[in-house]
Amino acid sequence: MRRWMPLSLLLLGCMPAFAMEPASAQRILFVGNSLTYVGNLPATFAAMARANGHDVHSAMIVQGGATLAQRMADGSVRRALVRYRPAVLVLQERGGDLVCLPDEEACRQSRQAVRTLARAGREAGARVLLLGSYPSLPRASAAIVEEERAAATQAGIGYIEISESLRRLSGKATSSAWYDADGMHPGPALTLLDATQLHRALFGTFPAQGFLVAAPIYTPDSRLHAELRDADAPAPRPDTPQGIRYDATMLEQLGSMLDYSDKRPR
Repeated sequence: MRRWMPLSLLLLGCMPAFAMEPASAQRILFVGNSLTYVGNLPATFAAMARANGHDVHSAMIVQGGATLAQRMADGSVRRALVRYRPAVLVLQERGGDLVCLPDEEACRQSRQAVRTLARAGREAGARVLLLGSYPSLPRASAAIVEEERAAATQAGIGYIEISESLRRLSGKATSSAWYDADGMHPGPALTLLDATQLHRALFGTFPAQGFLVAAPIYTPDSRLHAELRDADAPAPRPDTPQGIRYDATMLEQLGSMLDYSDKRPR
């Protein structure tokens, strides 16, 4: 299932951190942390969607170790909703906060932030989704899914489950690069899983066409700050890997495993 191929691509020109796309594109705003930007999920999803017939543009507000409560407090999401006018707002919380790690205050703040940002997104006319995270210990997977789903339900938004699918699929396809070299952040297979689950939630189908992500493929040390930026804007670090290709065979295999997982008894 190891079908992605890193590319050395030259990104032409010095694009600004944020450049307005044509109004015809469906704009997706991702708000999150290193679980969102390692592997560049926003750019991966946009490339996947375009290859499969959907005119999509992605932007993001991300920073390593960031929480949704921080984005609620600094007003960055509200400003981006006005400036970028997304059709979809995708929120991803720091792993563990919604299961009260390190303490009860973390989950209280997280739930409040999900509700507040969801309300802001709806008021701006965006569809809001909570994209799941995953725990460092597999035995905590079911608990984090339960708490994320409850937070999304309380906020009145959709929920995209990741952790239990990752646990099942990574046990089945053990040779795939589910994690980054650090063993914690997303690897190519997990970034593809995230993008595929989001594609299913928004468009109701599995993506079938392979695609090229012609954008920075961020590592944990990205130097990204919590500001609105295009998903394919030049990276702050000049040594950031550039580009990755996912082929149709890998998508087919992932889709088959997800379909199987969806139908098997829990």
